[in-house]
Amino acid sequence: FLPSLTENKILVAQRPLLTVDNKTATLICNYTYNGTGEEFRASLHKGANSAVEVCFISWNTSKIVSNLNKESSCHVTHDKGKVIFNLWNMSASQTDIYFCKIEAMYPPPYVCNEKSNGTVIHVKVFFVLFLKEETPIEIQEPQSAISLWIMVAMTGILALYSMLITTVFINYWQKSKKNFYHQNDYMNMTPRHPQYQKKKGYPSYAPTRDYTAYRS
Repeated sequence: FLPSLTENKILVAQRPLLTVDNKTATLICNYTYNGTGEEFRASLHKGANSAVEVCFISWNTSKIVSNLNKESSCHVTHDKGKVIFNLWNMSASQTDIYFCKIEAMYPPPYVCNEKSNGTVIHVKVFFVLFLKEETPIEIQEPQSAISLWIMVAMTGILALYSMLITTVFINYWQKSKKNFYHQNDYMNMTPRHPQYQKKKGYPSYAPTRDYTAYRS
């Protein structure tokens, strides 16, 4: 969505993400300009600082001129309110953020759009395998190899943690079992005293012995 503009101001809108599956990308830059320019120039730049110009197109009422750099295959077309950049033969090394730049060259004053948020073009990687008949087959790389390794690492950590918990539980269970047997085999050998002998100065900790248990 492009809001309404005051005169002599250019606004550019482009999609935030573009995924390339077949080495070909089409990036559309929509723009709005309310000035009275007669000559314009549109260019595509890549990199966070827009340091590399990929290709450009310039036009006026009589002719259209386009050009591109040596690194990329690019074809640019212009339509009312938009510029279309077609890129092909893209490789993984060309995965980057791309910015559209629209300029009103003539008549003065010179007007250029403010830097937009750009479009991240993600070029997927393909591996080539050769069968016995030497026929190349392209196999797409998993979308996120790093995520796969993270999942493997987390699985290993969880397995180790489960083994540790199981070992601690078994040790605790064995100790509890031994304590249970010891408590059952223990016999209280502390001498007991009759009730009437408590007044004779016996220690308070010595329990009273029940002699009736020994009567036959």
